[in-house]
Amino acid sequence: MVIPVHDVNPVRGTPWVTYALIVANFLVFVFTPGLVGSVAGDANLAELCHYEAFLDHYAAVPQELLHHRLPRLVPTGDVGLGPQGPGCVIGPPGYDKSPELSVLTAMFLHGSWLHLLGNMLFLWIFGNNVEDRMGHIRFTLFYLVCGYVGAYGFALANSDSADPLVGASGAIAGVLGAYLVLFPKARVWVLVPFLIFLPLRLPAWIVLGFWFGIQAVYSSGQGVSQAGTVAYLAHVAGFLAGMLIAWPLKPGTPPPPEPRGILFGRQARRAP
Repeated sequence: MVIPVHDVNPVRGTPWVTYALIVANFLVFVFTPGLVGSVAGDANLAELCHYEAFLDHYAAVPQELLHHRLPRLVPTGDVGLGPQGPGCVIGPPGYDKSPELSVLTAMFLHGSWLHLLGNMLFLWIFGNNVEDRMGHIRFTLFYLVCGYVGAYGFALANSDSADPLVGASGAIAGVLGAYLVLFPKARVWVLVPFLIFLPLRLPAWIVLGFWFGIQAVYSSGQGVSQAGTVAYLAHVAGFLAGMLIAWPLKPGTPPPPEPRGILFGRQARRAP
């Protein structure tokens, strides 16, 4: 898998929505009850129970999205003592959950630092140009629509699943699909693992096309031992939605500048 680090594609304005999404995702991650401790491996049982209850409340669950079947018993966040020792207490939910709204809240939840950093890296590199082309308001709506398409696309293929679905991957996959349509010839600096990480500058259509191909293969269960642990199908659905939505904007999109040497930061902005 190649790791993108920078694209040679300057923007005309400040991508405020992209920045705000990144900040919001980091803040939600840091303040998610019990998550930081569980990621670090030093969470106690109370923190784990609290985190499990938080996920059940705010994560999207496929069977809830499609059938509106809310469970009668859910983790309460408390710790109790049962026949097999201490564990998380379950009981009737003390809240009203909207399955449709849970897709929105789930888009800002991540299960690990790696999950969060990977998503935010792609959003940082490719989101600014898509926002620049669409405008702030349209980009916000576009991001949310792709997130919903990704979540419901995964749910349709896993209608009986009760596993929580979290992450911004579906929405960010939509951003990648839009970038591929709008800027296929933009150059992207990537790190390719080959004994060491080799820096290469490749066209966006190769980088993003390869990424999509990997997601499509994994979503079919090929190449991975447990395809269900990652919602690859949500990535595929979000990516295709992003391509379709961005397609009408392609004719009026100016091409990215031709790169000259290695350009980073302000140098990339001054490129003709």
